[in-house]
Amino acid sequence: MSFKMHTGDLIPLLGLKAPENFNANASNRITWFSNNLPIPDGTYMIDGYENTLKILDQALAVGYRLFDTAKMYHNESEIGRALKQLLPKHNLQRKDVFITTKLLPSDHGAKAYQAIKESLAKLDCDYIDLYLIHWPGTYGGSSSKQPQTRAESWRQLIKAQKEGLVKNIGVSNYTVRHLNELSTVCEGVLPAVNQIEWHPYYHPFDVLEFCKANGILVQAYMPLGSGSRNLLNDPEVRKVAEQLGKTNGQVILKWSLQQGVGVIPKAASKLHMEENSQLDFTLPEEAMKTLSNLKKHVKYDWDPEGVN
Repeated sequence: MSFKMHTGDLIPLLGLKAPENFNANASNRITWFSNNLPIPDGTYMIDGYENTLKILDQALAVGYRLFDTAKMYHNESEIGRALKQLLPKHNLQRKDVFITTKLLPSDHGAKAYQAIKESLAKLDCDYIDLYLIHWPGTYGGSSSKQPQTRAESWRQLIKAQKEGLVKNIGVSNYTVRHLNELSTVCEGVLPAVNQIEWHPYYHPFDVLEFCKANGILVQAYMPLGSGSRNLLNDPEVRKVAEQLGKTNGQVILKWSLQQGVGVIPKAASKLHMEENSQLDFTLPEEAMKTLSNLKKHVKYDWDPEGVN
């Protein structure tokens, strides 16, 4: 399953959100629940390189080829090192995998170009397949200057793309307002991807409609909801899954894919990776309607609506 971006490059519609490495910052410790989604401020810490190596090894064996990371996750070096070690084992080359990473909000503006070069060095590769502006806002600074800062960040991404440092550029957590603003200053280069929170409890269809109309792929992070498991345990979700002989997680992921939305669920076990990849079925129209109308509006992660 893949999507042809407006650059002509193909991006897998199913990817793996790489495990964060927060060992260096105790305030960022996280707990992993059985559906492999994080709850901030927990007590369990991801165990660095060896854990990353194990997870990526399992993912490559299952067939995952898209790996999503970010400077904010503190794991670019581990991802790069692990892929260098694992690709030959799985008879793969660099061109066979798709690596996404993202701009730290504090690197917005003129610093974005250097941030890309730093990510390249950490990932230890010649190019990044997809580089995203992680968040429309910056850390600190005047909120009134955010639009100009975003525009400068985008110019730096375009520069890196022209130089071949990144193949595709995009955004994350952009609302329709942010996308409209970007379209006026993008120098004719629209985002290839907008990565947003998207699941049956939270699905901003206005963003999806805008992106489809402009050839932008919507990619869902948190496609299974949060670590609270409320979505996974929703009675309506369970009913649909039982009717189709699938797991709750599979029908939730398929609900996104059938709308042309890519998904990057987290998974720390081979069992969950295999389950998440076994999506060669079709949800009936009635099931799609059921999942789209769960009558709950729950956003688990950052809300960009307040970003100027």
